[in-house]
Amino acid sequence: MAIGWEKEMVDLLGDDRLLLDTESRERLSKDYYWYSPVLNGKLQGKIADGIVLATDEREVALTLSFAYRHRIPVTVRGSGTGNYGQAVPLEQGLVLDLSGLDRILEIGDGYARVQCGVKLGLLDKKARELGQELRIYPSTYAKATVGGFVSGGSGGIGSITWGNLWDGNVLEAAVYTMEEIPRRRIVRGAELFDYIHNYGTTGIMTEVTIPLAPHTEWLQTVVHFDDFEACVQFGEALGHAEHVKKRLISPMEWPIPAYFKPIGKALESGAAAALLETDEASGDAVAELAGQFGGRIGHRIPAAQYRKTIGLSDFTWNHTTLWALKSDPTVTYLQSGFAPDRYLEQIRQIKGRFGDEVLLHFEWIRNGGKLTPSSLPIIKYTTEERLYEIIRYFESIGVKIFDPHTWVLDNGGRGEVGSMQRRKRENDPLGLLNPGKIIYEP
Repeated sequence: MAIGWEKEMVDLLGDDRLLLDTESRERLSKDYYWYSPVLNGKLQGKIADGIVLATDEREVALTLSFAYRHRIPVTVRGSGTGNYGQAVPLEQGLVLDLSGLDRILEIGDGYARVQCGVKLGLLDKKARELGQELRIYPSTYAKATVGGFVSGGSGGIGSITWGNLWDGNVLEAAVYTMEEIPRRRIVRGAELFDYIHNYGTTGIMTEVTIPLAPHTEWLQTVVHFDDFEACVQFGEALGHAEHVKKRLISPMEWPIPAYFKPIGKALESGAAAALLETDEASGDAVAELAGQFGGRIGHRIPAAQYRKTIGLSDFTWNHTTLWALKSDPTVTYLQSGFAPDRYLEQIRQIKGRFGDEVLLHFEWIRNGGKLTPSSLPIIKYTTEERLYEIIRYFESIGVKIFDPHTWVLDNGGRGEVGSMQRRKRENDPLGLLNPGKIIYEP
């Protein structure tokens, strides 16, 4: 990139909006890609030439217009809690940090309209004070921003009832295009699919409207099982139990629960465990259903303690990988979808082939309204070749893989690639938005 643009940008935005020091550029050019040893090896040293700290949409538009005129790539970031190198500037240029757009604009009946930098945990707290709550959120709840989740996530806690982001969990977004005069587009309905989980490659999201659910008092429960298959089957039965409100159903095989040191004393050594969030009145129903599968209640956190202490959701979804990495830095993970009608057979095939080289935990979710066993298996990592051998075996037995070891959207298995490419050509004619993350010909 040509030298000499820095002073012009400082004159445009102010010297407190552009960071050029090495420490800031290194720190804000990363996300949690180190979850993947493959990405960790390939993304080291990718650093932006400058970091823009935007605090309002005017500064976003000025930055995009400036970068377009100077042909400077722009990579957007929120809190940087993603796992796939979304916030890494592969071709240097500018990182546009939107965490300063952090105003809650409106909380209405059944919805919240917020700037993209609002943290999900804060929004949920405010919504619960008003008798509502988030429908879904990732395990990085405390740090992740609304815009970051929509732009780089998929599902999470609450997906057992409300599905993933594509299942009506984004109502509207304001998106800026990458042109000499950026357009502010209001996007709704099916058009949102071109911006969800697209890492800011098709437009810069500055404002998001999401639906809210009625406030529920959540009871947290650990149910222990001697048999992992029974644990997963219990999860399916609970998923179908319409009389029990649910936010989380996460069955885990042993020794995964051994990684959860903060709650280790409450967990039964050697037992599979289902980590649950269900409504406060569901205790007896959960215990009765668990008993039908040989399960026993092992630990409960009453609803009065919800969010006042470490919660069970802090050990689920991809936080399971985080706790595993703290105990064993040689592990990594996959993202997979098992077949609802033969997941037990697939579990047996995987365990028979790989044993403890692959450890399984599930999150039962609704995907397009259908109850589905989603999984983020923990993998004992040795080589990239062995990792992809495991991936190929999963796929050969009908387990769908969403590859978390690539930064390329087309290879990660999300969305309609053709539609994303068309939208990118329309909104980003020079291909300057987060280049390298989507296979694209200008």
